[in-house]
Amino acid sequence: QVQLVESGGGLVQAGGSLRLSCAASGRSFSRYTMAWFRQAPGKEREFAARISWSAGSTYYADSVRGRFTISRDNAKNTVYLQMNSLKPEDTAVYYCAAGLPALYNYWGQGTQVTVSS
Repeated sequence: QVQLVESGGGLVQAGGSLRLSCAASGRSFSRYTMAWFRQAPGKEREFAARISWSAGSTYYADSVRGRFTISRDNAKNTVYLQMNSLKPEDTAVYYCAAGLPALYNYWGQGTQVTVSS
């Protein structure tokens, strides 16, 4: 069992930066692929970024590639999402997830990111 708790969301102006953190509990954290998803008001949840268990492989949605960076620290059971050059369309609730690349079994409660224009 893995429990995930996100933090770091908030209000930022367009062009600014935020770093989200996701703290995980459970002994198997280092075995899981970790990912960030987001859900904007009135829209479906969408994939943003993922990182392999070893941090050797990352993958990004086209909408965030080049602006967002996912990383993880297995010693701290934490995954991060550094978000730069934020745009109003990045406004969403951001969720951390753990599992396999095609099947995420565990989800956090989400953290709100609001980007003002």
